[in-house]
Amino acid sequence: MIVAATAKVAGRRDLRPLLVVPGALWLLVFGVAPLVLLFAMSFWTSSIFGTTTDFTLDNYRVIADDPVYVQVLLQTLRIAATVTALSLLAGYPMAYFLASLGGGRRNFFLVLLFLPFWSSYVVRTFVWLPMLGRNGLVNTVLMEMGLISQPLDWLLYNEGATHIGLVYVYTLFMTLPIYLSLDRIDRKLIEAAADLGAGPFRTFARVTFPLSMPGVLSGCVMVFLLACGAYVTPQLLGGTSGMMFGNVIAPQYTVTNNWALGAALSVILVLVVFLCLVVFGRRVRLNDIFIGG
Repeated sequence: MIVAATAKVAGRRDLRPLLVVPGALWLLVFGVAPLVLLFAMSFWTSSIFGTTTDFTLDNYRVIADDPVYVQVLLQTLRIAATVTALSLLAGYPMAYFLASLGGGRRNFFLVLLFLPFWSSYVVRTFVWLPMLGRNGLVNTVLMEMGLISQPLDWLLYNEGATHIGLVYVYTLFMTLPIYLSLDRIDRKLIEAAADLGAGPFRTFARVTFPLSMPGVLSGCVMVFLLACGAYVTPQLLGGTSGMMFGNVIAPQYTVTNNWALGAALSVILVLVVFLCLVVFGRRVRLNDIFIGG
């Protein structure tokens, strides 16, 4: 019986690697295969008659010869970095507040945090139009208070509006990882710091913040990646000065029908973001971030 039981357990262990197969196939079909197709399409030829598999480097030559693409790419990275920093400034206090609450009140405020995200991403972005528009809520309040004599036109359709919309949308992705890290901190460490004479600010700087760094880094990586690929928010709020790289890629598929050039632009964005992660990963192990956060 012991031999049979051992053989049965060994047989189960042999089947364990098969559990990875469904997830691996899903990742291969819906993750790796589209990227491979996108990379291959970037070397194809597009014309008014459609896209053919004729190999060419013209798509990358067009991008290299036009400085607008480089400018928009750099602007995209700059906006993504700024949005990440602003989301951290907004998200950390909220995460700290949530982690300091008890069970019932914590659940209540968590529901409030998630409440706006029960609606569509597009709807939440559209909300900023009647708020920041010329006849919107902000201008109306300022005029009623006598702070301005005429509506402000610079609240909308610029880079600042893009920042506001992206920070609003992505702050949740910053807050949750930080909240989870803060919630896992052993309260005895904070009590020990207080017993040793550390005040609230010193305890936060020496104990709380360092221990929450996995969540901070995880949130920063996620927000940066999401912001780099943003399309809807800069399209609706950014205008010409607040556009991002996604707003350059999309018309190649929907307007000019130049799928090959759109694929080349997409490949460049993926490579640049990947290089940013590689540089970041030299200082911090990304695997530790997402497991520890």
